[in-house]
Amino acid sequence: MIAIRDLSVAFGGVRALNRLSVTLTDPIVGIIGPNGAGKTTLLNVFSGFVQPQGGAIDAFGTDLLAMAPHRRARWGLRRSFQNEQVVDDLTLADNLRAVLDGLPRAGRRDAARQIADALHHVGLEGRAEAMGASLNAFERRMAELAKTLVGAPRVVLLDEPAAGLRDDEVDALRQAIRGLHAHCGAMTLLIEHDVELISSTCTSTVVLDFGELIAFGATAEVLQSERVKIAYLGVEAAA
Repeated sequence: MIAIRDLSVAFGGVRALNRLSVTLTDPIVGIIGPNGAGKTTLLNVFSGFVQPQGGAIDAFGTDLLAMAPHRRARWGLRRSFQNEQVVDDLTLADNLRAVLDGLPRAGRRDAARQIADALHHVGLEGRAEAMGASLNAFERRMAELAKTLVGAPRVVLLDEPAAGLRDDEVDALRQAIRGLHAHCGAMTLLIEHDVELISSTCTSTVVLDFGELIAFGATAEVLQSERVKIAYLGVEAAA
């Protein structure tokens, strides 16, 4: 369980998050909202890139905000980025091994097996020895996902992993995300503009608008909310 309590972030006079409180329990939770809603800011607070002005995040009994960013990674926080962090002059396997190298010894056990399992999960088992520079755009995106799967992750943050992908590539991504909890036991927080991907992978969904929580609950119900349709889906209010 992740409990977010009264989380507030401001940049100058702009409120990016305004006393956000929500409790997350499902294996895959969607986070949606229009541009500027505070979605990426929330992930940046989790990661330690942004320091909130107030509030707390309790992640499975751990005060996440009390830990330095590198300790959050050692604890089990993983994140993928919109701009993939794949090192071109390392093999794909060594890109994953670099993640393990920064973790406690317990997380590095059976490194070869962890790497092989992660690459198999994302469909890149045949590319382990390929150099990062040789990977195409889709392979780089899936490599970024594979990096989140090694080292006993507890919470995985995915920031728009489907951006720019073709429909068949999104289908492959969908299957990988759906199986993530069974693969490693982590809770996934998924920011995504692709509503169909959200509806087909996320049991529950958080909706933000101007840093405020405007809806939270079962994904199917949230996406039918009139307030959500107006704020995010661009549907006009009924006369």
